[in-house]
Amino acid sequence: MPLLKINSLKDNTELLVWKITESFDELFSTVVLKEESLTRLEGMKSESHQKGFMSVRRLLMERGYTDLDLYYDEFGKPHLKDGKHISISHSHAFSVIVLSDENVGADLEILKDKTLKLAPRFMDVSHLVNLDEANQLLKATVVWGIKESVFKLKNEVGISFKDHIFENEFVIADKKCSVELHFNDKVEHFKIVFDFIENYVFVCAFSTI
Repeated sequence: MPLLKINSLKDNTELLVWKITESFDELFSTVVLKEESLTRLEGMKSESHQKGFMSVRRLLMERGYTDLDLYYDEFGKPHLKDGKHISISHSHAFSVIVLSDENVGADLEILKDKTLKLAPRFMDVSHLVNLDEANQLLKATVVWGIKESVFKLKNEVGISFKDHIFENEFVIADKKCSVELHFNDKVEHFKIVFDFIENYVFVCAFSTI
């Protein structure tokens, strides 16, 4: 399946979504990969990960980029050679990229019961009070995505989801919230937007500075 959707998250930020329905060979035949990427692709044990990797390159092509324009720093954070900011995520049947003029962090998570079971390990579970189980799962998944997206934006070793990233109370229907990062003796603030794509949660973090 080609590009599923393009959304403007704000004036200078664009979300592109790919729904992966192609076979490995179909995707592979449509992308050009540098030697480093071919080696990385061959080292992936899961075909799902391989197809996610290639579908991200297809999304790049939608905006005139190729795999040659993409590189990763020593912490694994992706960058584009022209200075445009990028964040990447893929999960099972979907891949997303966010392109922006500012530093962003994006995450895509499939809804799964395990996330709710693990909620006490990564969030303030008082934020789940008075919700039915379905909405508890939605909110817990959003919070996990929030913490992943802030972590990706900051790209610093040592940040703990539970101890350093604190989401302020929010309502799922608002599809936005604010977050604080308490790390290295300072407090930073972030704005979060989120949405739902079939049975997945998409989250994107922006610095308020």
